[in-house]
Amino acid sequence: MKVLVIGLGGVTNGGKTTLAEKLKNMLPNCDIISQDDFFKPESEVETDERGFKLYDVLDALYMDEMVASIRNWMKSPASSGVVTEEPQNTCDNLKNVYILIVEGFLLYNYEPLNELWNRRYFLTLPYEECKRRRSTRIYQPADTPGYFDGHVWPMYLKYKSELEENASMQVDYLDGTKSQEELLSYVYSDIIQELNKLREENQQGTA
Repeated sequence: MKVLVIGLGGVTNGGKTTLAEKLKNMLPNCDIISQDDFFKPESEVETDERGFKLYDVLDALYMDEMVASIRNWMKSPASSGVVTEEPQNTCDNLKNVYILIVEGFLLYNYEPLNELWNRRYFLTLPYEECKRRRSTRIYQPADTPGYFDGHVWPMYLKYKSELEENASMQVDYLDGTKSQEELLSYVYSDIIQELNKLREENQQGTA
């Protein structure tokens, strides 16, 4: 049994969840873990001097629980209960390969996660487009006036800068303004290449 752990990170409203769901429907034995499922309750999230709830930082998340969930999946992916059926054209050598897509806005700035990724993708958006998309979403709790400019966007720039400064981190940056079809085609093809590498390794191992 082999596993591929794919990171799909990046900017808020960049299309991470939609892309992850579409990939799951196309790939064999594929599951998703969402970082949003590990947010602390509102009462445990810090508030700054402006009254902003600081959700866009690592301290707002149960990151240890997230790492444990990923590791547990890696140990026993077939028992997760939500593995998709394999497409008919799945190669026999790949039937025991399982894929986990982890999607979230702060995936690559937490050191314990960095040893788990096989591939890392990071969706980006320009400021105006990101703010426009954010304004169409309803959050609980709701964004307060000035929240995007005062907290969300600055934290995105901060963590993206940290990522870019980490020369050892191999990340594939994706333009979130491109169509979902174009993004899906690119990432899907890239993951298939990874699967083919595993197939070649399996064939060499059984030769």
